[in-house]
Amino acid sequence: MKSLFNQLSGVIILAVMLVKILVVPVIYLDYQLRKDYIIATLCENRSRPQLHCDGKCYLAKRIAQAAKEEQRQAENELMSKILSAQAPAHENITRLQPATFGAMREVVVFKFSDPLNGQNLSPDIFRPPIC
Repeated sequence: MKSLFNQLSGVIILAVMLVKILVVPVIYLDYQLRKDYIIATLCENRSRPQLHCDGKCYLAKRIAQAAKEEQRQAENELMSKILSAQAPAHENITRLQPATFGAMREVVVFKFSDPLNGQNLSPDIFRPPIC
């Protein structure tokens, strides 16, 4: 049962990644398959055939739209990662202190420890070169 779940989740993740990778090639394929329709109805320059646009303006818009959508999704994913990040347990200590009227209130005390404060570094790494 667990193996089936792992395989299924792997296939779903792979499918999502493939869809994300294949967006631009699908746009090109759509353009090639419907080129006559795009030239006749969707092209901005269809009234000026001397430009020989042939629907490339439509294709460029679709690719730009896909790039903008991908960038927006990446920004949303980054923001969700930033917002969902939690501080490690050793950085904040919570304790209860009595309030002035006998009720209990929660006070959060933050303790920050810099991992590169110099105490953990080896002194033989930071020295001038020997000539």
